[in-house]
Amino acid sequence: MIKVIFLSGKDEFSYIQQSFKTQPLNTADQDILLWESFRKGDKEAFAALFRQHYETLFRFGSQFTNDTELLEDNIQELFIELWRAKSGTPVLSVKAYLLKALKYKLLKAFRQKGKILPLAENNDIAFEWSHETFLIAEQENAEKKRLVLNALSRLSHRQKEIIYLKYYQNLSYEEVSEIMNINYQVARNLLYQAIKSLKTLLAGALEVLLFFI
Repeated sequence: MIKVIFLSGKDEFSYIQQSFKTQPLNTADQDILLWESFRKGDKEAFAALFRQHYETLFRFGSQFTNDTELLEDNIQELFIELWRAKSGTPVLSVKAYLLKALKYKLLKAFRQKGKILPLAENNDIAFEWSHETFLIAEQENAEKKRLVLNALSRLSHRQKEIIYLKYYQNLSYEEVSEIMNINYQVARNLLYQAIKSLKTLLAGALEVLLFFI
């Protein structure tokens, strides 16, 4: 969960709680049990993994492309490939493994189709926040939501992605590092710079203080 506290220039306080949808924390252990059963050929465990992670994968993939058909096809292909190679090595985080696999399948799919790729740093696939992703509970705060979304849009693609993974998907730094193909300290530094940039972008008419709980 991320709590956003807005402070106006006139010292008038208004509070908005920003709640990112997260998976229950105990699902990680359940995932590992399902994954190990799936690797032994358990079709029900495989189906459960698909049902449990499909929405998460679709939401994550939607940050890279608005081509729904392409996205759905790649999620289906990812699970088909997983079933065919079910004797593969164990994983430490099923969620991180699947998100990373989908990300690079989309990158490969773009290249194969000859599409113009929106690339980020290091030729990585570009990440964009959608209005549906960033949720502020109170409808009357639409203007503040617009300001925050505008600030997020001005971050680098890597900064957007790490905020999404860390606070929307509730992933650990280790999991974020795996998905983004960076080391632990780089992940921490990147998130710090992302939050610092948000504060700078929202300073003046609207200052934002972020408290992570």
